Amino acid sequence: MSLKQKTVSGLFWSSIDSFSSQGINFIVGIILARILTPKEFGLIGMLTIFIAVSQSFIDSGFTNALIRKKDCTQTDYSTVFFFNLAAGVVIFIMLFISAPAICNFFKEPELKAIVQVLALGLIIDSLTIIQRTILTRRVDFKLQTRISIIASTVSGLFAIILAYKGYGVWSLVALTLTRQALNSFFLWFWNRWRPVLIFSKSSFRELFHFGSKLLVSGLIDTIYRNVYFLVIGKYFSAQELGFYTRAYQFNSLPSQSITGIMSRVTYPVLAQMQDNPVMLKEGYRKMIRSIMLITFVLMLGMAAVAEPMIISLIGEKWRSSIIYLQMLCFVGMLYPLHALNLNMLNVQGRSDLFLKLEVIKKILAVPTIVIGVLFGIKIMIAGMILNSFIAYYLNSYWSGIFIKYGIKEQIKDIIPSFILAAGVAIIVFILGYFLKTPYLVTLIFQVIVGAVLVLGICELTKMPGYMYMKHIVVEKVFRRE
Repeated sequence: MSLKQKTVSGLFWSSIDSFSSQGINFIVGIILARILTPKEFGLIGMLTIFIAVSQSFIDSGFTNALIRKKDCTQTDYSTVFFFNLAAGVVIFIMLFISAPAICNFFKEPELKAIVQVLALGLIIDSLTIIQRTILTRRVDFKLQTRISIIASTVSGLFAIILAYKGYGVWSLVALTLTRQALNSFFLWFWNRWRPVLIFSKSSFRELFHFGSKLLVSGLIDTIYRNVYFLVIGKYFSAQELGFYTRAYQFNSLPSQSITGIMSRVTYPVLAQMQDNPVMLKEGYRKMIRSIMLITFVLMLGMAAVAEPMIISLIGEKWRSSIIYLQMLCFVGMLYPLHALNLNMLNVQGRSDLFLKLEVIKKILAVPTIVIGVLFGIKIMIAGMILNSFIAYYLNSYWSGIFIKYGIKEQIKDIIPSFILAAGVAIIVFILGYFLKTPYLVTLIFQVIVGAVLVLGICELTKMPGYMYMKHIVVEKVFRRE
């Protein structure tokens, strides 16, 4: 299969994987939000930073190091596998022992048992990292899609049953652990790679030299993205954190799904172009134009329909989430752009610059957290929006140096998509303001009008990003390769 065919296939199946599994999780989340209370979601939100940081430690940047390496061997894979497993066990023990301290920090007695049970998922995840890495290196997302859909569906149904039976927050714990276990089982069942009993110090040192900087960068970014859960849970309340968590999860469906798709597919594909700067820039440019068109439309559109969406889908008790969601949409709309620009540093082998950027950006974010504690959650999110734009400037600077595609050229390529998305979002918002129909009817009408306007304008103007995506869909769905 040619590089172009791999890219098309990878984007197609990764998109299906991300949006189908996230879509299933979204639907499951809606049902659970109607059964459970904001406080129960807030309890899980309090633990987000501890689980996320632990997962970063387990991976230790080895995934990206393996994907970038051109000639990975069984020794490389087995060495990393056993390191991941050992790290998973050690961190599980640390979290298990630390559970009482975490419980006391938030003053929530229920957290002790929840932490200790959720920590099991770290061992499960450590078993699957190499399996996913091998599939990603092959740009094989079709199998990952199948597994994600099965795992998300089964775990979601199980969690809903538990919630209806009155298990409360434990239904959310079961949702996470069941999904992780099923993902691991099917990856091992359908992917035939197996480790051998070997641990190479030279292989470890080579991979860790590149991956260690990504580990530190990833930890910094993970702490930054999740520290808001900790701050809200500590200085406000579990209920208020529940509102924020629900808004964050709505916001994450498009923003992080798109970021995940682009990171998974573009990194291995761009890594294969690293010795051809002309081809690298052209492929990179096409990706940015197309992905930011989708991102702007979805994120600004979600901000426009936030009220009818929240009320009609999860109920009036979640109304406080609306303003958080609208503001978070402006934070999330640049996530894919961050990921693409940072991927370029990894492709160039400059994990050192990646690390320096993360340190600088997160230092700049400290005042946002302090202001949030002093003046409230809305002011904190406003600071997150400002930081997102500053981070984009810093990230894009290096793309301009390495492939001559800097911030001015990037903005020139994406500004038409932003204008289109913003214009349609304003129309949709005004439409919802004047409609006096039930919330669900308003939401459906807004979505239909917005979709028709976007597709119609894109067809009339032949926007490059839209035409590139249309070509991918036509080539993958309607032609045999």
